[in-house]
Amino acid sequence: MSRHAQLRDHDVNPCVAETDASNKCMDDNNYNKDKCTAYFLKYRNCRKFWHAIMMQRRRNGVKPEMPSAEERKKMLESMGKPY
Repeated sequence: MSRHAQLRDHDVNPCVAETDASNKCMDDNNYNKDKCTAYFLKYRNCRKFWHAIMMQRRRNGVKPEMPSAEERKKMLESMGKPY
């Protein structure tokens, strides 16, 4: 699987929706980053949140370290979207 395909895979990348929203904002605003700050922040918070989950699972010996897309969906439903 190519690197680009991995980044689009919801089981590998938990922040695909945030990535897409950031890219769409940039496209819609003629690549003016100042207008997309909120989208960038959401993406960064998403990455931080799931990285922390992954590191905790690694410390606890849980495999796979990144929860599957279905497992992440259940986690987010139980706690509300934290980012």
